[in-house]
Amino acid sequence: MPGRYYEEFAVGETIDHAKRRTISEADNQRFCDMTMNQQPLHLDADFAAETQFGGRLVNGLYTMSLAVGVSIPETTDGTIVANLSYDEVEHPNPVFHGDTIRARSTVTDKRETSDGERGVVTMRVEAFKIVDGDDDVLVCEFERTVLSEKRPEGDGDAEGDGDDDGA
Repeated sequence: MPGRYYEEFAVGETIDHAKRRTISEADNQRFCDMTMNQQPLHLDADFAAETQFGGRLVNGLYTMSLAVGVSIPETTDGTIVANLSYDEVEHPNPVFHGDTIRARSTVTDKRETSDGERGVVTMRVEAFKIVDGDDDVLVCEFERTVLSEKRPEGDGDAEGDGDDDGA
């Protein structure tokens, strides 16, 4: 299923993303290796054990990237021109190996480009770690702004309501 075209986003709507991901030690290690981030808090168990966290933390940029990734199927899969910005990034709580992450996006703004050919959509993305027996814990939040394609003319859904059956 492709993502949404510009017309299909509604300011104020919240999208709970279906995909989730449990983060492994290998995920964190590979991400740190690929980005050349050698922070011992992410990689050195003895060092991390002596910190206030008591163990290694998952790299915050991995957590943010994962939140973007799990949001794509319901937002911009195949309908995006470009990610324009990531703003106001916060990591209010730590993520550890074995935590399962879910995400939700809330559309906060949208506007057509000056030429009217595409649209700019801003979403507040929140990532939560799933905690048994308690409310999920917010671990990352940020604004994501994308340049989105408009629905191609003659694509069957002129109103952008996702209902292509003509009813």
